[in-house]
Amino acid sequence: MVSSKGTGCRAPEDPVLCINDCDFFGSAATMNMCSKCQKDMILLNKEHAKLAAASIKDIIRRSSSSDESELALVGAAVASADLASQISQVKSKVGLKKCTACRKSVGLTGFSCKCGDLFCAVHHYSDKHNYPFDYTNASQNAIAKANPIIVVQKLNKI
Repeated sequence: MVSSKGTGCRAPEDPVLCINDCDFFGSAATMNMCSKCQKDMILLNKEHAKLAAASIKDIIRRSSSSDESELALVGAAVASADLASQISQVKSKVGLKKCTACRKSVGLTGFSCKCGDLFCAVHHYSDKHNYPFDYTNASQNAIAKANPIIVVQKLNKI
C-alpha cells in the first residue's frame, strides 16, 4: 500500500480473488481467501488437530514398545494427511458450477455434456470443447436401425 504524504491515509489495495476460485474477493489479512473459505479452513484445521490428537492418544495407549509407537505415529500422520486431501476433494466437487473450458461461473444456465463436463453457453457445442464423438456416423446408424430394409418376395409369373 502506498501512503499519501499529506493526509497520512493509505491508498486502497487492488481487489484479489479468493485463492479457492469461489468468485469472491479475499484480502491479505485472510491469506487471500474470502471470509467463508477462511472459516472453512479454520474449522478443517481444528478437526484435523482433534483427529490427530485422538489418534496419537489411542496409539500411545495401545503400543507397548517404543518402536511400535514411532511406526504408529508415522501411520497416523499419513492417515490424517489422506483425510485432509479427501475433504478438500469433496469441497471442490460441491463448489460453484464453472465452465470446464473457460472457468466462467455458469450457475443454473450450465450445459452438461455427454462427456460429463459442464460448459457455458459459448463452449457447450461439441466442436468448441473438442468432444471426440462422431455425430455423422451415430446418426447414420440410428437411421439404419429405425428404417430396416424390407425385401418383398417376387410374384410367380403365370
